Amino acid sequence: MTESAQLLDAFEARAERRDHRRDFFKMAIGAAAVGATAFTLTSKAGAQSTITDTDILNFALNLEYLEAQFYAYAANGVGLPANQLTGTGTQGAVTGGAQVAFNGDTLVQAYAREIAADEAAHVAFLRTALGSAAVAQPAINISGDANGPFTAAARLAGVVGPTETFNPYETPSGFLLAAYIFEDVGVTAYKGASPLITNKTFLQAAAGILAVEAYHAAIIRTTLYARGYNPANPVELLPLAAGRISALRDSVDGSSSLDQGIAQTTVNGQLVSNIVPTDTNGIVFSRSPQQVLNIVYLNKAAATLGGFFPAGVNGNLRASVAN
Repeated sequence: MTESAQLLDAFEARAERRDHRRDFFKMAIGAAAVGATAFTLTSKAGAQSTITDTDILNFALNLEYLEAQFYAYAANGVGLPANQLTGTGTQGAVTGGAQVAFNGDTLVQAYAREIAADEAAHVAFLRTALGSAAVAQPAINISGDANGPFTAAARLAGVVGPTETFNPYETPSGFLLAAYIFEDVGVTAYKGASPLITNKTFLQAAAGILAVEAYHAAIIRTTLYARGYNPANPVELLPLAAGRISALRDSVDGSSSLDQGIAQTTVNGQLVSNIVPTDTNGIVFSRSPQQVLNIVYLNKAAATLGGFFPAGVNGNLRASVAN
């Protein structure tokens, strides 16, 4: 990872975090308006289509496939069993994935195994809830090679140079940064989708999964911050790297600046934790399905595939929208 003398742009107060703008990543992005009251999606052209509970749960299932496969390989070196991959739509294979070289870091390894088990359980639960309507796993790319989406994201974010490779399976820190990409997105995706769910049983389940994803995100954010806290030994500068990933997510999911890194620097240069990314009311922000797809497709424009989903996701919610 590249080093830098500057960790993050200064924040003068916690209340100003939500208004922070990362100018070096400014881009105009599309994000479709989500009408939670009418339970409709409005496209840029103005056409409307009704969102069903099945659509929402299948959208969530696509994301859980991605997370579950990443953690399964990272923790155990093998992916999900074949009987957890079938369903409607085109079933795809997993490209890449490997067990992380934890190098004796038993703490991060334990976290990886616990999160892997949770994510596999989410896949199984959603598949059971959806029954025959469950979508199959789409093609997923979690490769750590030079042409993989992790490297593409790291280059776009400035975590590595334009010719460098980011392989999240080589070190515990690399794994944590890759997990950071997914976990914050999962929390905001479930929060954004929850108002669209009409079935109270499904809504309760979605709230439960959101809580688990929030626990996961807190583990990842806290561990990253702790590993990069010592200013006397800023070898990997993990707070800076996480902040740049946050800025990248912010730049591709819309024009609003909402995403937040794991640390701030005060006016006097003191590093301060920012483990819980909230607005001034202490509330986590939401993302629409389209904004989530902008991130996982690694594309600020309208797209139906790319990034971690090279053939797109399965189901009716599969297109991002650009302004």
